[in-house]
Amino acid sequence: MNAHINIPIVDRHNMFKLLTSFPDQFQHARQIGNDFKFNVDPSKIKTFVFAGMGGSAIGGDLVISYLGNQLTKPASVIRNYSLPGYVDSSSLVIISSYSGNTEESISCLEQAKAKNAQILCITSGGEVAAKARTNRFPVITIPGGAPPRTALAYLSVPVMIFLTKNGFAPDISRELDEAELLLRHKTEIYSPDSNNNPAFGLAEKLIGKIPILYSTADLLGVVGLRWKGQLSENAKVLAFQNVFPELNHNEIVGWEMLRHLFEKFQIIYLRDREDHPRNQKRMEITKKILEQVAPPIQEIFAEGESRLARLFSLIYLGDMVSFYLAILNGIDPTPIEKIQLLKDQLQLMN
Repeated sequence: MNAHINIPIVDRHNMFKLLTSFPDQFQHARQIGNDFKFNVDPSKIKTFVFAGMGGSAIGGDLVISYLGNQLTKPASVIRNYSLPGYVDSSSLVIISSYSGNTEESISCLEQAKAKNAQILCITSGGEVAAKARTNRFPVITIPGGAPPRTALAYLSVPVMIFLTKNGFAPDISRELDEAELLLRHKTEIYSPDSNNNPAFGLAEKLIGKIPILYSTADLLGVVGLRWKGQLSENAKVLAFQNVFPELNHNEIVGWEMLRHLFEKFQIIYLRDREDHPRNQKRMEITKKILEQVAPPIQEIFAEGESRLARLFSLIYLGDMVSFYLAILNGIDPTPIEKIQLLKDQLQLMN
């Protein structure tokens, strides 16, 4: 593999360092979660609401997906300016904004305050931190200065630990240990000097393609969403995502017209051993149907024993695939010019 020859030239902002330091971030995020002191009365909380956007919101999705039916209260993620009508004093609203200046998150923070909801903020600073100080809302403070999409461990692990420490989910210490060890092992495998680097290999298959990410809704729906975001922001390519069994009730029919475009698509199956048995059968049948009109499906299986390790195994792989695809496309993965242009234009319209 010769990707390392071009990395310093193309990766001018050193995204590679940010991504490959993920195991260290994971370790630091655990420390932040363990050091954070804020106790709540579980009997006074009936619902959890995560409010955030982009890389900050995905942390809430990850928490909910991982804890699954072990979480003792209903939880949802809001990606908008408004909170649901059911939010009240029995809701814990978790405002997740890496920069602290995300306008949608700030809007939700103000609404949560007006609704007299219980509020927890997780941020590196900005207006969210300032409002939290003024109103004495508890804050999980995380390091800033990097793209939000590279801070997933900071935006998820401390919240997981907070929930388990307050009795909303079982202890996850062993699962955290396994996930961290797995991430450190994967860092070696995803090195540019590795002779068998699956991230680089998959990136090669995606050159000139539009990735279509399919998983079940059981555990890995959040992973497909993460891959979609990382491929868009890092590799600057369109990507699409859907889940079984829902896609079998609509999207599968869409693979009929415009067949001249299908060679440009690359379906990627994200799979987990705990996928519902009926969903596993659906995936196999769908594979046979779609491979009649589209290129062979690439299948990737989650690795690890615990749910957490399996989630992060695929998340880390997706991050590195998006990085190597950017390098192969000759584009710096860090800048997100269209998002910045949008923010600038919105600012002019205030």
